[in-house]
Amino acid sequence: MEMEMRASEEIRQGEDITPPLFPLTFAFHDSLLDGHCSSCFSPLPSCCSSLPLSSAELRAALHLLHSPLPTTSLPPPPRLFGLLTNRDKLMSSSDSDVASKIREGAREMARARGNLSDDVAWEEAALCLVMTNAVEVQDDKTGRILGIAVYDKDFSWINHSCSPNACYRFSLSEPNAPSFRDEKKKRIAPHVVFDSTEAETQGKSDVCISCELKEGSKRHGPRIIVRSIKPINKGEEVTVAYTDLLQPKGMRQSELWSKYQFVCHCRRCSASPPSYVDMALEETFSSNPEFSSLSSDYNFLKDEANQKLTDWMDEVTSEYLLVGDPESCCQKLENILTQGLQGELLESEKVKIQLNLRLHPLHHLSLNAYTTLASAYKIRSIDLLALNSDIDGQQLDAFDMSRTSAAYSFLLAGATDHLFRSESSLIAASANFWASAGESLLTLSRSPGWKLFVKPESPMSTSSPENHECSNCSQVDRFLVNPFLSQSQNVDFQIICNEFLACITNMTRKVWGFLISGCGYLQMLKDPIDFSWLRQSSNLCHTPCCSDEESNKETEYQENICRRVMQRCDGKERITIFQLGVHCIAYGGYLANICYGPNSHWPCKIKNVVQNEEKSVHC
Repeated sequence: MEMEMRASEEIRQGEDITPPLFPLTFAFHDSLLDGHCSSCFSPLPSCCSSLPLSSAELRAALHLLHSPLPTTSLPPPPRLFGLLTNRDKLMSSSDSDVASKIREGAREMARARGNLSDDVAWEEAALCLVMTNAVEVQDDKTGRILGIAVYDKDFSWINHSCSPNACYRFSLSEPNAPSFRDEKKKRIAPHVVFDSTEAETQGKSDVCISCELKEGSKRHGPRIIVRSIKPINKGEEVTVAYTDLLQPKGMRQSELWSKYQFVCHCRRCSASPPSYVDMALEETFSSNPEFSSLSSDYNFLKDEANQKLTDWMDEVTSEYLLVGDPESCCQKLENILTQGLQGELLESEKVKIQLNLRLHPLHHLSLNAYTTLASAYKIRSIDLLALNSDIDGQQLDAFDMSRTSAAYSFLLAGATDHLFRSESSLIAASANFWASAGESLLTLSRSPGWKLFVKPESPMSTSSPENHECSNCSQVDRFLVNPFLSQSQNVDFQIICNEFLACITNMTRKVWGFLISGCGYLQMLKDPIDFSWLRQSSNLCHTPCCSDEESNKETEYQENICRRVMQRCDGKERITIFQLGVHCIAYGGYLANICYGPNSHWPCKIKNVVQNEEKSVHC
């Protein structure tokens, strides 16, 4: 049976497609069990708080089996509650760990239910259904991952695309939450093609179970709302993403097959040649002229090189998360970004080659590195201030760390936005990174470290950057007055984006050199917004690499120059950085409003950050 959801009417960009939909089942992640009713968001006929189940997937699957099951010795059908279980595929998976996990989990569920027989087919089916259809639930106020939930066909029949036209958000249940009977009707409808054999085996039991379960849980749990991120024509299929869209095709396909047992044939995955975004996410620079002329060996060697770089990045990041040494993390990641694979011997059946290979600034590993570096430099800054905030030298070093953190965060936003302009389904990622960059820049602009650099006689030495408004852009003023920029105003989306970017680009030229001073890798990047310079430049391929000792000396020299220059500044950089931060966070808020709508926490949170409000404001 092939199923999909299609638009039942014309839908514009940035509109809700469904009313809030309640889940079939849901469960907290293990880390959130303390202080909550073990695994229940709400009361069930038999509370699971005492059951010895060790994962959210098992507890969510057990909730499904609280509904009366048909009294039959027949095995469960391929679909339960209208949803595909994938039991046959998962239990025969080439990955034996998957089948073993399902089998052991089903036995644990059976023991919890008092089922002492060896027949755990229904438990396996329920667990497979959860594994196939569950989505992670985020707190709609903080974005924190809380647990998992499974929704009925109104959501679960929405298929995946790597270039989707919709996304979704959550609205958590609250006491006395209203029923949503008066909400606008669903604007999508199922489209199904039945296979006759499957239709017969589906039987009436599935309908019975579904009705019983929905009647018992329809007013509990985290609700989900689907929203358009592109215009959708009447009759067009509605799609969402099941995976991270900033991964290259191979990684997306591998994850989709591992989790859901299907191969994606969407427009982006089927493009030949690959789309610009997918090429950029895997692009590398090589100083070996013969490397790209190796024909059939090229892809093999490139895959091997990428795997080595991936392993290095994963090792550094894992070490950072486990050991908590941000300084070592920064040094190692920047060394990989700057030098890549230098003189690494790679070998295929036909050729051996010593490879000099570096990552493109838009490579997916580079984007991951920027995220980690922004975090690590921020932590280094906080640690330095906590150590001794009264010493000027400590404040100076902490300011440098904060400045570099903001630069990496801003680079991540610019790089993602560059890709977003070629693949509009990346809007949610772009919104998130712009908002984070804006917050980092605003934090930098409010740093007490500025007093060490601004001349005492300068009028900027004591003034607050909040007193200086941008005179070139109307979009920020509109956002701060009304963060819910309405699509009903028929304002062209691209015009608004271009106006934001024009102002951001203009300010970037004034402060990018200041932000990246002292950081060898960042100084190799001419522009974090417009990456067209990469097409005409081979600087990243041929920049001579130095030893760690030489690199440290060069970094120290650059930092000393930067400090002397900053000591003569009049504080205008601070004002520009504040204005840049406001524009970044407002632009991120506008994009987030498209994705999540005026009822999400995003616009109000962003407005509060800009206005530096400490207390929580509820929209």
